[in-house]
Amino acid sequence: MSDFEDRLKRAIERGEKRSESKRRAEEEAAMSDEECRELHSRLRLKISDYIEKCLQKLPNHFPGFQYETLFGDQGWGGACVRDDLDLSGPKRRNLYSRIELAVKPYSSVRVLELVGKGMIRNKELFHRTHFEKLSEVEEADFRDLIDLWVVEYAEQYSAT
Repeated sequence: MSDFEDRLKRAIERGEKRSESKRRAEEEAAMSDEECRELHSRLRLKISDYIEKCLQKLPNHFPGFQYETLFGDQGWGGACVRDDLDLSGPKRRNLYSRIELAVKPYSSVRVLELVGKGMIRNKELFHRTHFEKLSEVEEADFRDLIDLWVVEYAEQYSAT
C-alpha cells in the first residue's frame, strides 16, 4: 500500500507543478512588452550596480587591476583588467588578465541574461551565461552567482 501512496503523492505534486507552470505562463503572457522592458530595466540597474560593487573590490586585493564600467549594445556591468609584462623567458610577452560581468540588453525572449568572462594571463578561465525568464527572476540568485564567479576568479588569479 505504501508504494501506491508514494505514486499518488508524486502524481499530486506533478499536477501542482503543472498548475503553477501554467499560472506563470499566463502571468507572463499577460505582461505587455512595455511592462517587460520596464521590469528588465529595473533588474538590470540593480544587478549592474551589484556587479560594480563586487568588481571594484578586486583592485584593492590585486594592485594593477583597473575597473571599467561597461554599457551599451553588449550589456551593462563592469570589468577589471590587468596587463603585465613577462620578462622571465628569452622573449618579452604581455600577459593579459580580465574579468567581465554584464547584463545583456532586453530582447523579445523576455529573459534577464547575465554573461561572465574570465581570462588569466592570456588563458581563458570561463565564459558563462545564465538567464531566467523575467517573470521568474530572483535577484538574490543573480547576486549569489556574481559572488561565486568573482570569488572563483580571485581564487584562480591568486593561485597563478
